Amino acid sequence: MRVLSIDPALRKTGFAVIERRNDESFAALTYGIVRNPPNILQSACLVNIRRALEEVISKHDPEVCAVESVIYVQSYKTAITMGAARAAAIIAAADRDLPVYEYAPKRVKQAIVGKGAADKRQVAFMIRSILRLEEDPSPDAADALAVGMAHFYNGEGIDKLTGKQINRL
Repeated sequence: MRVLSIDPALRKTGFAVIERRNDESFAALTYGIVRNPPNILQSACLVNIRRALEEVISKHDPEVCAVESVIYVQSYKTAITMGAARAAAIIAAADRDLPVYEYAPKRVKQAIVGKGAADKRQVAFMIRSILRLEEDPSPDAADALAVGMAHFYNGEGIDKLTGKQINRL
C-alpha cells in the first residue's frame, strides 16, 4: 500500500509517499516541499501545488491520499489561504481517483509522538526514527510524513476503536 500524504500550505506544502511493504515495514519513497516564492500570486501558487503533486502521483502511483486538516487560526484570511492550498492538493489527488482521508494535526502528533502538543522538532525526530531516515526531514516534509504514518497507524483510514471510516472526503 502506498499513501500520498500532504501538509498543505500556500508557500510551503509538504508532501510524501510512504509504502508499507509485505514484511510490514515502511519506506519513504519520496518526500519534500512544494515551495512558492512570496512574490508570485496566490493563483500561481495553487497551480504550482497541483502540478507538483500531480507529478509525484504520476511517478509513485499511490493508492490513497492522507491530508492534514485545517488547523485553528485566528485570522480568517489565513484560514481561507490555507483552505485554498488544501483544495489544490485534494484536487490533484481526486483527479487521479485517489480516496482522500483527513487527519487533524493533534491526532497526527498523538499517533507519531504520543502527545497532541508535540512540537515540530519532536515530530521530525520520531519520523526519522520510524522511517530510518539518515537525517531529520524539514518541518513541512516531516509533517507530511507524519500524516502518512498516522494513516497507516489508524488502520488505513479506519478508526481502530470504533471501526468507522475516518473523515473520508
